Amino acid sequence: MFSLGILTISDKGSRGEREDKSGEVIRELLGALDANVVKYDVVPDEGELISARLVEWADKEGIDLILTTGGTGLSSRDVTPEATLAVLERMAPGFAEAMRAESLKKTTMAMLSRAVAGIRGGSLIINLPGSPRAVRECLEVILPVIPHAIEVLRGEVVECGESEKG
Repeated sequence: MFSLGILTISDKGSRGEREDKSGEVIRELLGALDANVVKYDVVPDEGELISARLVEWADKEGIDLILTTGGTGLSSRDVTPEATLAVLERMAPGFAEAMRAESLKKTTMAMLSRAVAGIRGGSLIINLPGSPRAVRECLEVILPVIPHAIEVLRGEVVECGESEKG
C-alpha cells in the first residue's frame, strides 16, 4: 500500500462549475493498486498555487505518489508543467515519454501534451492530462511501473530485480 495525492488543476473545477471526472478515474484505477488517497484538492490554473500544494504534499505530508490532472496543454493558462518543474529535485522523464508514445497511437493530439514527471524528496510526481479518457489511457500505460518506482524511492529495492524484503 502507498499514499496517493490527487491534485486536479482546473479553473472551472475550482469554482464548482465542472465536476472532476478525471480525479474519479484516478481513484478508480489506483484503487486496483491498493493506493490510499490521503489528499485531494481542486485548484485553479495558477502556477504558484500548484507549486505550493506539491511542496506541501511532498515535504510536509510525505505522500508517496502525487498525480496531477489538467493544465498540461498549450493554452496560456496551462501552467502545470512549469509549476511542477519549479519544485522537482530530479526528473523521471520515462513516465511522460511512455504516456505520450502510447497516446500517439490513438491520436496525433497527444503531441500537444507537455506533461512532466519527477521526484521531490520521497515523492513521485506525475502530470496527467485533463480529460477523463486521456487520464485512463495514460494511467494504463504507467500503472504497472508505479509500485516498483515507489519501492525504489522508499529504499526497499537495493538492486534491480532484488528487494530488501527477500
